[in-house]
Amino acid sequence: MNVSLTVWLLTVAALCVLIAADFLIGRRPHDVSIREAGIWTGVWVALACLFGVGLLVWGGGGPAGEFFAGYLTEKSLSVDNLFVFVLIMSKFAVPSPYQQRVLMVGVLVALVLRAGFIAAGAAIISAFSWVFYLFGAFLIWTAWKLIQDARGKGHEEEYEENKLLKAAERRFGVADRYHGTRLWIERDGKRVMTPMLVVMLAIGTTDVLFALDSIPAIYGLTQDPYIVFTANAFALMGLRQLYFLIGGLLRRLVHLSYGLSVILAFIGVKLVLHALHESGVRVPEIGIPFSLGFIVLVLAVTTLTSLRASRNAP
Repeated sequence: MNVSLTVWLLTVAALCVLIAADFLIGRRPHDVSIREAGIWTGVWVALACLFGVGLLVWGGGGPAGEFFAGYLTEKSLSVDNLFVFVLIMSKFAVPSPYQQRVLMVGVLVALVLRAGFIAAGAAIISAFSWVFYLFGAFLIWTAWKLIQDARGKGHEEEYEENKLLKAAERRFGVADRYHGTRLWIERDGKRVMTPMLVVMLAIGTTDVLFALDSIPAIYGLTQDPYIVFTANAFALMGLRQLYFLIGGLLRRLVHLSYGLSVILAFIGVKLVLHALHESGVRVPEIGIPFSLGFIVLVLAVTTLTSLRASRNAP
């Protein structure tokens, strides 16, 4: 798509308005009810669908199909990330009224950092067409790793802080308790971080690590940076409400990792075929309508088999 700078600026401005509205609505710490989470999850999904319809009207079926395929893939990967968010919340013993603030700021940090990944990916792809081979191989390897983690019950492992977070804690120090929603306090004449800031950084940086597979995955569905960015944005911005909506159901999605591994492997193969086609090799290419249908089918089957398996579990 030929997206002008004006459209880019208007899109970013509209997203900033939505984020600000979401922040204002959830600025008061409170326990989020299932009803509240369900309503706002529906709002974010509806906004994503409206944006997709807008792409259909403005750009045609191709861009709209790429957006919906990318959105579904990123949303599914984000749901898998919620397992880790649950571990992080548990490790840092975040009081339930503060959890929505943690997720809100953490997801905002992740969105800003992901924009950098997307820009870097677009620059690399435009300069080196062979990078599709690397992206494809990486996604196939990630799919295999997901299966191995699922077999080893990887979601049940304890969360370990990354090196960047540990370095920040050593440099600034961390208070021994929460101080409401404050991020910094004075202790013995020195400014130190509160656990609230630490857990926000943990959520944001951990999500960026997940971007290492989600960004190549969506570039396997579309090479349009505008669609890549907006699909990621809509998938991430509804993550806070989704956390509270399906928090109790996460452990019932026992086959989610298997479904995601199938999707990532499929996109990896699609990327390799695309790279071969770009190199002049006569191979079939997988179109967006088939990709979208395949992703929807895999997610539907995965959800149904997960709920059935968890229901029959002792």
